[in-house]
Amino acid sequence: MSHSHSHSHTHSHHAIESVSTTLIVCIILNLLFVIAEAAIGFSYHSLGLLSDAGHNLSDIFSLLLSLFAIRMAARKGNRHFTYGYKKSTILVSLTNAVILLIAVGGILIESIYKLYSPGTVSGEAISWTAGAGILVNGATALLLMSRRKNDLNIKGAFLHMAMDTLVSVGVVISGILISLTHYYALDAFIGMGIALIILISTWKLLKESLYLTLDAVPEHIHLDKLEQEISQTQGVESWHHLHVWAVSTTENAATLHVVITSLNEIECTKHALKQLLSQHGITHSTIEFETPGSQCEDTAKGWNHSSTPQKEPALTGIKLPTF
Repeated sequence: MSHSHSHSHTHSHHAIESVSTTLIVCIILNLLFVIAEAAIGFSYHSLGLLSDAGHNLSDIFSLLLSLFAIRMAARKGNRHFTYGYKKSTILVSLTNAVILLIAVGGILIESIYKLYSPGTVSGEAISWTAGAGILVNGATALLLMSRRKNDLNIKGAFLHMAMDTLVSVGVVISGILISLTHYYALDAFIGMGIALIILISTWKLLKESLYLTLDAVPEHIHLDKLEQEISQTQGVESWHHLHVWAVSTTENAATLHVVITSLNEIECTKHALKQLLSQHGITHSTIEFETPGSQCEDTAKGWNHSSTPQKEPALTGIKLPTF
């Protein structure tokens, strides 16, 4: 048992170090590019380049927060934080989304101002700089691609970098058009376009992060299917008080009360249910067993969610949120 635990701990440590190294490389690449892009943007008075540099700077901050969250999540629990600091990954994801929305507001305000007071802009400088951005953002997205499915923070960073790559393509095209037409107000429209793309890519991340902060069922867990499979598990007569929530952006937890036909089936039923929950991405679960006819002491608290459909209370003038 101790050997298995040691192997699991070592594997987890290597995984954390690997993700950390990837994030550090991404941070350095993007930091060097932001410095160059901002310098050229100021030199040629290009709002498109400065907006993109500001967005890339927020991405760097996002990557730094993700690195911090991963390090915090790896720390062991203590008497004050029995789950450890895993929840910090969700808070960081929410913070990243809010920062990006603030950046959108800033870019839109500056774009509107620039639209009414357009200045001379070098289309060639915009195109060459944005071309370099395609390489940097594309390389960063490729580094994060293989890890995006396992962590909401990495997924958010990947989406931002992929969007940045597309934005850079748009900026290259705008630079060429400015060079050909000398229509300098196009630079302001590019700033607005970048803001819109950031808003679209950030909205889903904001919603999912906010839901997880409120302990909603994680998006990738299909609760209806899970409930059906729990009911079909051998030894389960009925169940209630199923609650599923995210401990971090990579780990989920659940509690469940199960009514069993025979006390002799506790171990077998528990093993089957633990395996089932694990298959649905729930790595930490607490299962309480009861016998038919026994009174559940938690039912009176109003948290009941059971295999037997309950009649919903009439709520007048109140709209319940849907997840």
